[in-house]
Amino acid sequence: MTRDETTQLILTSKRRKKLKWVQLAEAAGQSKEWTTAALMGQMTLTAEQAEKVGGMLDLPSEAVEMLQVVPYKGSLPTTVPTDPLIYRFYELLNVYGTSIKELIHEEFGDGIMSAIDFSMDISRLPDPKGDRVKIVLNGKFLPYKMY
Repeated sequence: MTRDETTQLILTSKRRKKLKWVQLAEAAGQSKEWTTAALMGQMTLTAEQAEKVGGMLDLPSEAVEMLQVVPYKGSLPTTVPTDPLIYRFYELLNVYGTSIKELIHEEFGDGIMSAIDFSMDISRLPDPKGDRVKIVLNGKFLPYKMY
């Protein structure tokens, strides 16, 4: 069983059982954001987490095992994403990426924001003109070293 096949089984079972990501996250003992990434094939679950989530989703043992394998990270099928929601993030980085980079370097110096020592929070903000999506990305700053 491949990681992609496992992901498809998870999505099918989640839909059929009418489960929410937050319910699966509670079973895994992690945030909804991390758990969703893990179940979409981008993170590694512990044996205990994989068993709990696998039980909720009625996954076969091969899928539960696959959830414990370190994945090949990065799952977009094309260089420029075609899914409209994902494309908007691509567009956002094309428009604001240089400004974000400049502001981070001005504040912290030469380095990067870690996507390993990292957390994310996605929430809804009610607004009379249309609800807003709030995304907080929180990554450790890693300076480049001189050697």
